Amino acid sequence: MSDTEPSFSIGVEEEYLLVDRETRNLVTDMPESMIEDCEHEMEAVGQVSPEFLRAQIEVGTKVCRNISEVREDLARMRDCVIRVADRHGCAPIAASTHPFAHWLDQRHTAKERYDNLGRELQATARRLLICGMHVHVGIEDEETRMDLMGQFAYFLPHLLALSCSSPFWEGQNTGLKSFRLTVFDALPRTGMPESFASWAEYERHVELMVHAGLIEDGTKIWWDVRPSARYPTLETRVMDVCTRIDDAVCIAAINVCLLRMLYRLRRSNQRWRTYARMLLMENRWRAMRYSFDEGLVDLGRGEIVPHAENLGDLIELIREDAEALGCTAEVEHAWKIMERGTSAHRQVAAYERALAGGASEHEALQAVVDLLIEETRV
Repeated sequence: MSDTEPSFSIGVEEEYLLVDRETRNLVTDMPESMIEDCEHEMEAVGQVSPEFLRAQIEVGTKVCRNISEVREDLARMRDCVIRVADRHGCAPIAASTHPFAHWLDQRHTAKERYDNLGRELQATARRLLICGMHVHVGIEDEETRMDLMGQFAYFLPHLLALSCSSPFWEGQNTGLKSFRLTVFDALPRTGMPESFASWAEYERHVELMVHAGLIEDGTKIWWDVRPSARYPTLETRVMDVCTRIDDAVCIAAINVCLLRMLYRLRRSNQRWRTYARMLLMENRWRAMRYSFDEGLVDLGRGEIVPHAENLGDLIELIREDAEALGCTAEVEHAWKIMERGTSAHRQVAAYERALAGGASEHEALQAVVDLLIEETRV
């Protein structure tokens, strides 16, 4: 076992949808100079990029030493994208689905990587009108990274439950708080990660897939958490994108604290108990369906526990780590998410309020977009 403590550096990627300010529908094409304008204003190349569909834009923080730097960089990038979009008559929304846009109306970005994806995955790729939030945590030792990934999977539904922002799909209230994952799960190599006894075992599996021509490299493995193929990090990908930046920062803080907690156990020759994938997938489904409304299964006790109790236990578990990493307030913000609801809760409430006030279905969905535009700016 490596004696070198991980850096626990943090990087966050967010994907936004661009909407037309008048129609509130998605733009057909991203404004031509948008990426270039953002890079010029931020004086940073590579932190803003197009995504698979032309109505999407992705931002990524620099490598941050702490959660304060994450907040600062995310705020800077959101502000820049908002200002540049304003000049082009559009606005970004930080939500994992658009309330009423149709995927058949979208076109993918002209780029070799995306052309190849479209050819290989066909309609499952064209249907990817979804956005996510990815959190990278620096864990430089490969064996440690692999060991922690297997244990960390237990907490993925807890992170998803706090981030839900995709209750609508093509004009329908789906009844799920995170419909996004039902779309993403149609792709191969998604869902909960596999378990591996070592880094070498993981590499052998990836090499077999590459040799067989199934994938070009590890970037085509899209699990809910994966060893990044580009950086010495564990990359958590299960979350919906958070509409409010405070919620995004909170989830990033909990993410890094959980990994530090698991590393502490490892240093003491202890570990978090691992559970069968079928049990983890049940909690994942509950988070998709209900967010935190109906609780998750405490797999140690074998019973559904109200989320307030689950969250209290989780925060207590990582209290030492939050203090050490200087992000106690950000972790405690999870109580605020529970109090006012996730983005999905607020979207559904805005929709139902508009209908109760006499709005048509389409007007109610436009009201949801207005809410998302406003909250993305907060």
